[in-house]
Amino acid sequence: MTQQIAVTSPSGSIVLESHQVLLRPLVTEKGIHRAERFNQYSFAINKLATKDDVRRAVEDLFDVEVAKVRTQNRRGKARRFRFRQGRTSDWKKAVVTLKGDHRIEFF
Repeated sequence: MTQQIAVTSPSGSIVLESHQVLLRPLVTEKGIHRAERFNQYSFAINKLATKDDVRRAVEDLFDVEVAKVRTQNRRGKARRFRFRQGRTSDWKKAVVTLKGDHRIEFF
């Protein structure tokens, strides 16, 4: 069985597999509060992923129904270590709202 990493669709855009779209869940105090109260979950996602890709990936990997997806492009921050200046990478974030009684357990 061969697995394709990134293929192009007939329209010329890149099609990502579900496990390539979601990089990691963002488990923070704010994220836990959103999950408990508003049924919203945050993920760091691939920069090339669209809202439709995120919806498909979350539904495939966690077996839930997605109501809404919001995305943000986050800029990297300036950092320094001793005498060197540096910068963290830019990244993309998605906040996914689930329908009804669907839940995702990270712990």
